[in-house]
Amino acid sequence: MRIVRKSAVTAAIATAGAAVLAVAVGGGVAQASSSTAGAGSEAPSACRPANHTAKIVAAPASAGHRHYRVTLTAARGYAPCKLAGSPGDVRFYHHGAPDGVTAGRYGSQNTVVTFGPGHPVHFDIQVPNSAGGAPADAAGFTLGAPRGVIPGESTAYGPLTVGAGTVIGPVQRGA
Repeated sequence: MRIVRKSAVTAAIATAGAAVLAVAVGGGVAQASSSTAGAGSEAPSACRPANHTAKIVAAPASAGHRHYRVTLTAARGYAPCKLAGSPGDVRFYHHGAPDGVTAGRYGSQNTVVTFGPGHPVHFDIQVPNSAGGAPADAAGFTLGAPRGVIPGESTAYGPLTVGAGTVIGPVQRGA
């Protein structure tokens, strides 16, 4: 009997310790979990950078700006997840080398969208029309979730030209 009680107490302490550790580690960082998480939900989240692809294509220009659309898609087998706001920590690369251009954000940062298989999302890269600009063929970024940032860097590929004043729009539904 005595051993059983010690085992039960030890298990209870270990479980409580793991819960405290999970709370301490999770502050400010959104977990890339599915929006349908629950009993039996084993599929990895589409929001994790390794679980989706992203492509950059030129979009119609507006007065004084060039636009590029970045579309994220997830293959079957991944669980849907929630995203919000503009991607952050955006870095542009040309042939693997950073080009030094930084980007701001624009638009509502509070709208939540569902992303996953059959539910692509996109965001806009808006670049002022100006002489010059830096050529790029990739953009690295972190995705935002309703309660923080999805860990890891996603990468989108496609030709674009960026420069001072480049801003990133919020993630929206659709391709």
